[in-house]
Amino acid sequence: MGLFKRRIFEMTKRTICVVITARPSYSRVKTALQAIKEHPNLKLQIILGSSILIDKYGSAGNIIAADGFNISAKVFNLIAGESKSMMAKTTGLAIMELSTIFENLKPDIVVTIADRYETIATSIAASYQNIPLAHIQGGEVTGNIDEKVRHANTKLSDLHLVSSKDAYDRIIALGEISENIFITGCPSIDLAHEVLNQPKLDFDLIKKYGGVGASIKTNSTYLVVLQHPVTTEEDRVSHQINQTLEAIKDIDKPTIWLWPNSDLGADRLSRELRRFRESNNSNKIRFFKNFEPQDFLKILYNSSCVIGNSSVGIRECSYLGVPVVNIGSRQNMRIRGKNVIDCEYNTGQIVDSIQKQLRIGKYDRDILFGEGDSGRKIAEVLNSWSLSYHKTITY
Repeated sequence: MGLFKRRIFEMTKRTICVVITARPSYSRVKTALQAIKEHPNLKLQIILGSSILIDKYGSAGNIIAADGFNISAKVFNLIAGESKSMMAKTTGLAIMELSTIFENLKPDIVVTIADRYETIATSIAASYQNIPLAHIQGGEVTGNIDEKVRHANTKLSDLHLVSSKDAYDRIIALGEISENIFITGCPSIDLAHEVLNQPKLDFDLIKKYGGVGASIKTNSTYLVVLQHPVTTEEDRVSHQINQTLEAIKDIDKPTIWLWPNSDLGADRLSRELRRFRESNNSNKIRFFKNFEPQDFLKILYNSSCVIGNSSVGIRECSYLGVPVVNIGSRQNMRIRGKNVIDCEYNTGQIVDSIQKQLRIGKYDRDILFGEGDSGRKIAEVLNSWSLSYHKTITY
């Protein structure tokens, strides 16, 4: 194909701009990015912003680039600190920066992901410029500020790419029209499906990712902990994390502990982790900032139990059949598989729940959030969906 024809062909492609703002969001969209990139009628743009660019939270942006994706723009908008206004200011900066970027990139569709507080900036910046907005993982329910943001993203969006029938029904109840709602499953389940086919831990955990703390052996029983601050309970963060720390100390098994997300209360939670690490001389816990998506899922699959309040315990672990102890309110009302035991921030309850899960072992696979082909489905919808639908107004 000649240069002129190639340029004409590129101009006729539908441009899809995906905004990724946090470490877990990449896993939620990776296979969709790949499917968009490989689709003959689509052109992929990626914008990175907020905590995904910050080393403190694992610099997942480096992983995305290493996976072969071109980054179209970066937004350094994260306001650090424990102020309650931090999330609002971070979001405000993102609205201003994304507005300029969208104006320059001129995408046909903008994609926002799930429910993190700063994702509302993507929705506002796109909607106010009359750019069709697609939302992945709308229609679900949780605790935290995420609940409000997720539903706000839904109402600002034109196209809804949902993970389950439950989410579909909820978006219908919110007043959206069925022609714009598609059950695609969750792209993170695609990665889990790949891991089930090759589950072996084929890398040296410490050599590849470093971390600090004990020397963890992954060829025997080990636990994984992912506990994030609950933004609506930030005055209880210290108590909550210490209940979990004491429980893990009592269980006394090798533990991989991931650093928290950049939500309100993260600095306080991080301080408690450092205080515990320095005062307890634990020879069983190692702390990490981030893992590549497939490596992370292999770590989860080969673990004996996952503990904390991360949605990965509800979503990917249900598909992998990994036992989970879900603590507190952060995942309230989200549909879950049989692999999850819920408990409160109470050391005794957490210990009892972990011990029960260790006795049970692996669960059967659950397909609540998809069957492993979500990325392809999302790309096909983005290609075939009529752009005129975004002008449809319902009352």
